[in-house]
Amino acid sequence: MLTAADLLTLLPLIIVGSTAVLAMLAIAWRRRHGLTAVLSGAGLLLALVALPLVPGGAPPLMAVDGLALMAGTLVLLSALVTVILSHHYLTGYIGPKEEFYLLLLCATAGALGLVASDHLAMLFISLELLSMPLYGMLAYSFRAEKSLEAGIKYLVLSAAATAFLLFGMALIYARTGFLDLDGVAGALSGEADVWMLAGAALMIVGLGFKLSVVPFHLWTPDVYQGGPAPATIFLATVSKLAVFVVLLRLVLAAPVFHSEWLQTLITVLALLTMLGGNLLALFQANLKRLLGYSSIAHFGYLLVVIVAGNALATETTGVYLITYLVTTLTAFGVVTLLSSPFGGEDADGLPVYRGLFWRRPYLAAVMTVSFLSLAGIPLTAGFIGKFYVIALGVAEGRWWLVGGIVAGSAIGLYYYLRVMVTLYLPEPGMRRRDVSNDWGSRLGGITLMALAVTILVLGIYPAPMIDWVQELSIG
Repeated sequence: MLTAADLLTLLPLIIVGSTAVLAMLAIAWRRRHGLTAVLSGAGLLLALVALPLVPGGAPPLMAVDGLALMAGTLVLLSALVTVILSHHYLTGYIGPKEEFYLLLLCATAGALGLVASDHLAMLFISLELLSMPLYGMLAYSFRAEKSLEAGIKYLVLSAAATAFLLFGMALIYARTGFLDLDGVAGALSGEADVWMLAGAALMIVGLGFKLSVVPFHLWTPDVYQGGPAPATIFLATVSKLAVFVVLLRLVLAAPVFHSEWLQTLITVLALLTMLGGNLLALFQANLKRLLGYSSIAHFGYLLVVIVAGNALATETTGVYLITYLVTTLTAFGVVTLLSSPFGGEDADGLPVYRGLFWRRPYLAAVMTVSFLSLAGIPLTAGFIGKFYVIALGVAEGRWWLVGGIVAGSAIGLYYYLRVMVTLYLPEPGMRRRDVSNDWGSRLGGITLMALAVTILVLGIYPAPMIDWVQELSIG
């Protein structure tokens, strides 16, 4: 039975769910794109304000602890930025616009449930609530062939990942008789047998699909390229954040994930993901595909946290995810401002960005800052995140992983610099695609400028971010 304290603990999730219902009723009464966007943004903002008021606790099937509060804050902030950028993107869309926000709100509710899941049943329900709206979001511009293809590909491969995940859960339940993480951990106080290892490995495979871990990454570049820019933003930030947090929670709770065999498996997957993502991005001429491969590499770096699985894992995860989210939102935000479903395919070809500095210097500066951060250049947020992961690898003596991070970063520097140089190289006579003259006065442009400033501030003065993450990690 839910108590009043449980309802207060679940207040942000309740607000997001209620906002989705209210937006649906508003659409049924009258279709107004601006009203739906404002209502969605207001609901997410209200949930964000309510999050610090949450007392923490353990509602049924959930654990609202420091990790859940930290991840929930990042989920709501990323979703709010996505709503802001979606309004600009969908303004020129000739079909119904309002349903996109309904899908986004439902997926956000799923992400909030996922990061607080303390039970395998809740994990599965939340993961599906996050994934199913994404099918519709990715295929939203269904008149564009690539968008429909992206939605179908993600649907098929996500279903395959779910099958692996469920089979792994079934093996763990058959061995322990428990679905809650505390019960599973208590039943596994001794040596893990082959069935437990098989179940844990299958769960890693299922979640690895969602995180685009090599070799389960083949869907990523096509889905990133074909999906509408706002849907791709949500997939690259909120979805991956929530799945990684639940994987970290599993690793920290269940002793089976600390077995030598699984540690070796995750180490190999991490190395393949770091190097594979960077190598595949080297000669990409499509910016969304390039960012997709870059995302693969970044979560390869973050798998070092899963291998370590120690007391610093939560702090390192928090710092790295904050820097990754701010940077990725900024990079994809520029693509979104340049794109519109009314004007054909998204502005994702590198030639579109050639000479952007000479037409929109502020927008080019924003993109330059985001790519410097992705490359991990000092005085940017990306450097702080990468430093934390390397420091954790060194502290744990994981020298192969540290070498993989260094090698992957060196490879990544080439293609990041290639994009940045393109911004400053005009070519006479080239067909150009540009944003409107008043982009900077719009909320989307202001949001991007704020994100770029945040990247620099976190890179120069990261102490408040680190203190906040440490406080929640202890909690």
